[in-house]
Amino acid sequence: MALGVLMAASSLLPLQAAELTVPTQSLSGPAIAQASSQPNVQPSTPVRSAAPASLSLPNVYSDLYVLGPADQLLLNFLDPAAKEVGGPVEILPDGTSTLALLGSVQLTGLTLGQASRWLTSLYSKQLVRPQLILSLTKPRPVQVSVLGEVSRPGLYPLTSFSTPVSAIQTAGGITLNADIRQIILRRPAGSGGSEKQTILDFAQLLQAGNQRQNPILFDGDTIIVTRTEKPLPSEVLQIGLSNLAPATISVTVVGEVKEPGTLAVPANTPLQEVLLRAGGPVPWRAKKNDIELVRLNRNGTTTSEFYSYQPGKDISKGFNPPLRDRDMIIVRRSYYGKTVDLVNQVIMPLTSVGNTFLQYSYYSNNNR
Repeated sequence: MALGVLMAASSLLPLQAAELTVPTQSLSGPAIAQASSQPNVQPSTPVRSAAPASLSLPNVYSDLYVLGPADQLLLNFLDPAAKEVGGPVEILPDGTSTLALLGSVQLTGLTLGQASRWLTSLYSKQLVRPQLILSLTKPRPVQVSVLGEVSRPGLYPLTSFSTPVSAIQTAGGITLNADIRQIILRRPAGSGGSEKQTILDFAQLLQAGNQRQNPILFDGDTIIVTRTEKPLPSEVLQIGLSNLAPATISVTVVGEVKEPGTLAVPANTPLQEVLLRAGGPVPWRAKKNDIELVRLNRNGTTTSEFYSYQPGKDISKGFNPPLRDRDMIIVRRSYYGKTVDLVNQVIMPLTSVGNTFLQYSYYSNNNR
């Protein structure tokens, strides 16, 4: 019972904060009947009870845990005489559960509150005191869609009690342009296909530890990480230092640096820091005002931007941009470097010819 209450409470907190869309549609079906004064009567043959299409439920149940196959429940009756009727309940792959006195009952698609009311209405025809408590003892593994500004959008199976943070980590972390103040969480709101959604602010989670912004996920939830074209530098650095971003990214540095090659650096590491990790530009040979950043986009295209080597600059899009996975930095040769290389290309062959001539002359003179 405690587990069921905990799951319910955790889901209510954030969704009450910013409900933006469709309210839960009511279910339709038989109204809750009054408890019968007749003795208990067990049906001669088990009956398959379909889930109710309409029960008048208070709004507090609208965001509770939605039941589905593989959920394990515990059914308890307040009447001690009906103790043996209750017990463990498991929802089968077809969405039903086999219950004493009732037979096969459809529970998938109902919240805990709706299922409790539905079973109470069914047991009222069999028991004098049908009041019961239905609690969740072991929730099923969940499947959650993670979309938007994450490294690998898709549908992910997660363990019970997973949160938006763990879902985003499973999807490879958020990208540079993720708006951490606008994380959309959409949740099915019972049968009928209705949904509710709320906006999560991960800046509050990272800055103040506000756990209300990181609720427990339910099966069928969708997380959408929205995009911002102008991320705040402070939040970009905060993302890079948190576990919301990939642990490391691969960046390639080529050209006139002391240690060219592919580096593994923390996510959102700024350009100037990566240049320093590569040993810095080679003095005189590197063109420090024409450093090219080549970026591979999701659609397969590449973009190029040019920056100056200014290691004292703070992180910013204009002077010191944070880097993404598979970025390439090209440090071009200066005019001095090109001149030196050209001279070497001309002088070296002449020096080689001169050395060959001297060796030939020396050999010829010795043979005379």
